[in-house]
Amino acid sequence: MTKQSLSLQDVEILYHKPLLDLVYEAAAVHRAHHDSRDMQLCTLLSIKTGGCAEDCKYCSQSIYNNTDLEKEILLKTDEVLESARKAKEAGSTRFCMGAAWPRVLDGRAFDRVLEMVSGVKAMDMEVCCTLGMLTEDQAQRLKDAGLTAYNHNLDTSEEFYENIITTRTYQDRLDTIENVAKAGISLCCGGILGMGESQEDRIALLHRLASLDPQPESVPINMLVPVAGTPLEGLEPLDIFEWIRCIAVARILMPQAMVRLSAGRLAISKEAQALAFLAGANAIFTGEKLLTTPNPGKDADTDLLAELGLQPRVPFKEDDSAQEAA
Repeated sequence: MTKQSLSLQDVEILYHKPLLDLVYEAAAVHRAHHDSRDMQLCTLLSIKTGGCAEDCKYCSQSIYNNTDLEKEILLKTDEVLESARKAKEAGSTRFCMGAAWPRVLDGRAFDRVLEMVSGVKAMDMEVCCTLGMLTEDQAQRLKDAGLTAYNHNLDTSEEFYENIITTRTYQDRLDTIENVAKAGISLCCGGILGMGESQEDRIALLHRLASLDPQPESVPINMLVPVAGTPLEGLEPLDIFEWIRCIAVARILMPQAMVRLSAGRLAISKEAQALAFLAGANAIFTGEKLLTTPNPGKDADTDLLAELGLQPRVPFKEDDSAQEAA
């Protein structure tokens, strides 16, 4: 099916296939579009932590949530570039910078972020930012500075969205995504699973992601990390096979995308991660922390990739040059 003809019912039928058949189909799609041995290694750094005026119910950085997170000001450019150098030495080929801002405001802080983007790009690394809502002009300035991709997740379905966030609308998110596309920046856009949403919500999220034009270049699949002091702290973990289903469906619907295992990976067994890789996940975040939540360390990831015979993906690798694994 083409993206233009993709219906919500099509995604629902795909989602409900027998799990092993679904994984098999996703694995075949993955191998048709990517080298199945490649794993993109990414590092995410919080460059400005806490004090966010959004009321996202999952987030430790929201001023509405009673967490122990200590607020930090925007890091200095030299500090960020040193972190990027260390990330590159550890094998990461994409460096992502996140700031706890509801939206980007023009001024000295944004100018400093533009310096950071240029500095990371000069290291021959892919560079990504997640800074909140963007205007079309701000997106163009990031593009001119050398930004590879911009992360702006939809988080969940439009129907479930108001249960998680009320300080910005779903359309606000779609507007930023449109501004990113107009600037010619690749989009990194995914969601968070396990926030109390229904299976129908997960299907609707996947349908919306696959219907974006252009489709996301990367799709982060986050598993909720219940943070003490947030409204979602007491939720039970999502069934791991539901997580696998979402990964497989994302791979089939968005065959060219990097499907990235993001938050929550620390609590997922290596066997489940291996099944996720088989189902088409081909990117992970490395390092001990994702913004403010824990993540497997470098040694654990290095060991896992070695066990599975996977190799770091080179930066700026064109998908159409990927060779099918032998």
